[in-house]
Amino acid sequence: MQDWLKMSAGDLGRAIGAGKIDPVDLTCAYLDAIDVHPARDRIYARVTHDRALSEAEAARSRAKAEQRLSLVDGVPISWKDLFDTAGIVTESGSALLKGRTPDEDALVLRNATAMGSVCLGKTHMSELAFSGLGLNPITATPPCINDDQAAPGGSSSGAGASVAFDLAVCGIGSDTGGSVRIPAAWNDLVGLKTTSGRISLDGVVPLCPEFDTVGPLTRTVEDAALMLAMLEGDQPVDLRGTTLRGRRLGVLQTSALEDVRPEPLGAFEAAIKRLEAAGAIIEPIEVPELEEAMTLNAVLYTAEAYGVWRDVIEANPQAMYEPILERFRAGAGFSGPDYVSAWTRLRAVRRVWERTCAGYDAILCPTAPNLPPNVKRLNEDREYYVTENLLTLRNTRIGNLMGLCSLTLPTGVPSCGLSLMGTPNGEEALLRLGAAAERALA
Repeated sequence: MQDWLKMSAGDLGRAIGAGKIDPVDLTCAYLDAIDVHPARDRIYARVTHDRALSEAEAARSRAKAEQRLSLVDGVPISWKDLFDTAGIVTESGSALLKGRTPDEDALVLRNATAMGSVCLGKTHMSELAFSGLGLNPITATPPCINDDQAAPGGSSSGAGASVAFDLAVCGIGSDTGGSVRIPAAWNDLVGLKTTSGRISLDGVVPLCPEFDTVGPLTRTVEDAALMLAMLEGDQPVDLRGTTLRGRRLGVLQTSALEDVRPEPLGAFEAAIKRLEAAGAIIEPIEVPELEEAMTLNAVLYTAEAYGVWRDVIEANPQAMYEPILERFRAGAGFSGPDYVSAWTRLRAVRRVWERTCAGYDAILCPTAPNLPPNVKRLNEDREYYVTENLLTLRNTRIGNLMGLCSLTLPTGVPSCGLSLMGTPNGEEALLRLGAAAERALA
């Protein structure tokens, strides 16, 4: 039964369909593992025992009647604590929302339930999702699978930890500037950032609605495809017959390779060689205009985030972790014309990116330029916190700024991910490419 905790969603779903695994037994195995795990309360904000068992019992009945709703019917997953859950506290990692209890589930959770998935509970996260480090002294900081003293990556920190520590089959998170891909990379998982606007944000606590996206953290690319279909209430893309042979991949030179630490750089270079050995055509690519887009981050993110949260924050600012509060308040320094002008400039750069990258199947870069930083030092050294947070999110933010879908894959080097950036709404093609890359990197 312990082997179940390490199986992929796809393999568990097939075993349930074949009558080899009972959904109730599977869910109980996960709930028992969660309840005895020493990091339980650092990973899960709330464990939904009653809901999980009720959903598992329904999945068992459907399986016996051969009326399963999808391949993930009966598969237990975790949800970041910014997805509304009916009658269950949803606080988005912040004391500002302490006790907030929604009346209904977020639309994506309703979709997932309609596909038969089992909700294990809500996972911890960076406060209001505004940090890539995963450090949260207000609620909890989950551990990193490769270093208990290091930050786990955020803001979907508990989502990543729940999967990495075998306490969920998959974790559903959100990604505004890298919040799915960073914890996935630092915990040796697959992470899918979806295209902005593709998946509903109805019932998702916002940070920057223009950039907020929903996405899964999983063990395999197949599982990422299954979770995407689950979130949309649709059928997953067919990943059979994928290959890297003849696929044209660009290695982004602009911004993405600057100041990359030795371990992530070495892992990236080794990964590129494996992709090339599998038949991919690898070419360097420059997008000089991207440098301008990267400078727009300050106004675009902070102005929108502060605009969304200003009244709530200023009614109780002492409830916030100081570095997060400062980051929000930075948005007060920009005017409406500043924000509109920044969006005008960003859209122009997006058009250049689209033209420059049109001939490539994906654009590659290291997911994170750095390794997970030490939590104690982050807490004690404010300058270190700021510089590491900005560096952590630099490469992933490219995908958000350019409006792309993006996939991070483990390279085999601990806490070092390979990022593949696709095209807007090109998730299916990216997942097929990712499945081939996954085999080459294995």
